[in-house]
Amino acid sequence: MTSVKNFRVDESATADDLGRGAFVFTDAYSVFDWGKMPDAIPDKGASLCTMGAFNFELLEDNGIPTHYRGVVSEGEERSLAAALDAGHAPTEMAIDLTQVPDLPFADGTYDYDAYHAEASENFLVPLEIVFRNRVGTGSSLRKRTDPADHGLDYDEWPDEAVDLPEAIIEFSTKYEKQDRYLSREEADRIAGTADIEDLEAVAREVNRIVTDRADEAGFVHQDGKIECLSFDGEIRVADVVGTFDENRFSYEGTQVSKEVIRQYHKRTQPEWVEAVGAAKERATTEGVADWKSLCDRSPEPLDERVIQAARDLYCAGTNAYVGREAFDAPTVSEAIETIQDL
Repeated sequence: MTSVKNFRVDESATADDLGRGAFVFTDAYSVFDWGKMPDAIPDKGASLCTMGAFNFELLEDNGIPTHYRGVVSEGEERSLAAALDAGHAPTEMAIDLTQVPDLPFADGTYDYDAYHAEASENFLVPLEIVFRNRVGTGSSLRKRTDPADHGLDYDEWPDEAVDLPEAIIEFSTKYEKQDRYLSREEADRIAGTADIEDLEAVAREVNRIVTDRADEAGFVHQDGKIECLSFDGEIRVADVVGTFDENRFSYEGTQVSKEVIRQYHKRTQPEWVEAVGAAKERATTEGVADWKSLCDRSPEPLDERVIQAARDLYCAGTNAYVGREAFDAPTVSEAIETIQDL
């Protein structure tokens, strides 16, 4: 299904009913939309599954509908606590399935009308709903908007990160080869029968819950995203929520997320990063869906010490966030020290 997790169908969804299946998390990782990178990060899949399950159970406790059914441990669907009590950091997450029609692409455009014509009232909303609590120095928001657009008293964006008085909600495409941010009107059209106001309200509540939990565990929750399904008019949170791949967190002023690996590639493989950017720009100009076919460079493998440092950061961060020793790992502070020395 994606470059970092596989997808198992046990019972297919129909126009009238949800199906059943599972996400199977792997140790692969992806940066800059490249897809599967040359390396694997040990225990990363179990880390994401554990943290995602913890957040889904937190959302359910707060009355937010999701597609989560439990984690798969020893062949059974269980709560996360039951799996960890049995000594298993899970790598499989049981979920309800919805319909995901094909999104046709022709003459440089995507046909969302065709997507929704096939979707009926049971479908994955083809959007990512992004929430931002802080505008980092490298945020794309700085290129697309001015501070005054968000009620900030700056003539231009300052050099340092900016904390926002209220979370910013944005919408971007989900199934296009190259993600793009959307106006609210275009997002409303792409959402089909899913109500754009409901999608925003769910995103704000998810952001609040994850931010509160992060604060309790000593993290700062900077930004993240959700995906949703619509079933008989009800919005349910789908995919995976609040992990170090979907969201950006910091701890003691240092990033604890996939952003660490992104920035490492920027420092050590700048030619590849620049080639990725150039290929995406060319694909947009030429109306080509597959931008990777235009990229003339590929990423190089990471050093073993970088892989180990990334593994410890994922596992230490997950332990701290869920409040349990799910993994044999250093403390978050110790893992951060190693990352800072790379």
